[in-house]
Amino acid sequence: MERIPYRFGRVRGLVHMADITFPVRVGDVSPSQLLHTFGIGAIVDLPNISVMVMGLDEWDTEKATPINEPRLLSAVQQKLEDSVKQLKGPPVASDNDMPPSPFDHDAIVGAPVALFPRWLRCPQCNRLARSDSGFQLKIDRHHFDRVRYVHAHCPRGKSPTVVPARFLTACPQGHLDEFPWIVFVHSGEPCEAPLLSLKDEGVSGQTTDIWVSCKTCGKSKQMSKAFGEEGREEMPKCRGRRPHLRDFEEEQCEEQLQTLLLGASNSWFPVILSSLAIPVSSNPLEQVVSDHWDILSDLESLAEVKAVLKSYVKRGDYREITRHTAEEVWKAIEKRNQQSAGDDEPQSFQDLKRPEWKLFSKPENAAQTADFQLRSEQVPEPYQHYFERIVLVERLREVKALVGFTRIFPPADFSEPGDMLQHEMASLTRVRPTWVPAAEVRGEGIFIQFREKVIQSWAGKSAVVAREKELLEAHRAWREARNIDPPEKGFPGIRYTLIHSFSHALMRRLALECGYTAASIRERIYSAGPDSEGGSMAGVLLYTAAPDSEGTLGGLVSLGEPNAMRRNMDEALKAMRLCSSDPLCAEHRPNVGIGTLHGASCHACLFASETSCERGNKYLDRSLLVETVDDAARNFF
Repeated sequence: MERIPYRFGRVRGLVHMADITFPVRVGDVSPSQLLHTFGIGAIVDLPNISVMVMGLDEWDTEKATPINEPRLLSAVQQKLEDSVKQLKGPPVASDNDMPPSPFDHDAIVGAPVALFPRWLRCPQCNRLARSDSGFQLKIDRHHFDRVRYVHAHCPRGKSPTVVPARFLTACPQGHLDEFPWIVFVHSGEPCEAPLLSLKDEGVSGQTTDIWVSCKTCGKSKQMSKAFGEEGREEMPKCRGRRPHLRDFEEEQCEEQLQTLLLGASNSWFPVILSSLAIPVSSNPLEQVVSDHWDILSDLESLAEVKAVLKSYVKRGDYREITRHTAEEVWKAIEKRNQQSAGDDEPQSFQDLKRPEWKLFSKPENAAQTADFQLRSEQVPEPYQHYFERIVLVERLREVKALVGFTRIFPPADFSEPGDMLQHEMASLTRVRPTWVPAAEVRGEGIFIQFREKVIQSWAGKSAVVAREKELLEAHRAWREARNIDPPEKGFPGIRYTLIHSFSHALMRRLALECGYTAASIRERIYSAGPDSEGGSMAGVLLYTAAPDSEGTLGGLVSLGEPNAMRRNMDEALKAMRLCSSDPLCAEHRPNVGIGTLHGASCHACLFASETSCERGNKYLDRSLLVETVDDAARNFF
């Protein structure tokens, strides 16, 4: 199999102190991490300091590579602004065998970051102060992991390295702020010259053992008072601070601040749109031009096309396009320009999954490209009553774009990321964005299509209808508890819950044999009722993808063969009959007790890792799949 080239970029940053910016590399992360883990507005824990990734206004796009995916770009434009013209990968330094000199421009290419939080603590004398109040920045340009702040005049040590303060404040509107240390310890009435210290008087690290005190006036307070119901009374109102944009929200925020620990998982959740790169034309040349449209769209003459193709041949790049003559490529470019000019309205790609479903459900009509290759496979005989077809996706390319982020509550609490409104997520820029960060991965997968008539017949059973009402009731209560209006919006229905539960059951089983880790297998669910616009959908794509060739080793596709698929489906459904947490797991009802959005499911039977599940382990119920110790009336199989 042809090896797919990739680029693994080192992302560097800037450390900001007071009004001085020192361009220095402080760490390395991968391009994909800048979308999923350390995106704009997220805090990155480095060996000695904590920094925040800044907004797009401060990014240098000179080294950012455009990523072509028209469907995803259209969806981003609908979600944000029409001003968004491009998807771009994060800035990456030039490839070379030798590491760059710390004084070269390539040494500081990357995503800009700034120190956050600015409050630091000396572990020797317990002094708590801002970074510009007695602490000094030490830079080692040859060892980026040694960038740190020190307490130069510490009475108990010789310039010890200070650490970030452990506590922050945030609100559900996406705002983040420093912990109000001075106001907190003085209960709103600070003394004239506060001198604070933060001391841990126990060995457990619990907030009841941590005290903040003012040496000037002698006041002190336990950090445990900043949490829970008592913390709501102690904490001030949100100021609307957006540290990643260095400003405050224009409209006053009325939310109550909540105290978070530094590094808490709920301090940043990305809002990501993703799409699969599917063929747009059966003509090979037109498809190649579409794949490289981000580069070819700027060419205005045959001479420019010849120059570009000549440079490609010289470098050995883009071999699929250099197989064609310059004249052929120019004609294809002109044809595409004419088609674009003739469109009165831009095509809507708000539903990114619908075009993918059309190709998966009719694989014989799909064109084969370097990034998209399908092969139909026979459904195992015992399951032909339930499934319409199985399609092996031998090659796929997925593109993801970061369009915003949330704090406190993940996007899955609202609905699918594509359904979130712009005001429900924090912005990536101060002004209208012209581009958004994106990343592309390649991999393989298995698509399984359910039989529509069988699903509709099953969904009409009285026991299934009753379960759907319970899930809807739980869905409404969940959104009402989080003040999300309207409460009934975003409910995926019992069809989705069935497909989602089957996806998790099979995914857990395939992970034991395919050679990939369980966290690297992901799901893409296609679910829509017969009354929806465009018709019904009922299927799931289980796939794995990576920036390099690791995602296309064939380990997952090989399990789509009839014998292997039959064995894995048998074992997956067998495992769902009994859970080690039964009978508690089987008897769990979504609308009873603590608010949950799942039925008979738990970590021992159906829950998957955060990277695998598209809905945060919600809308799962193994009793919809098979008989359990609690129910034998609503199982599909």
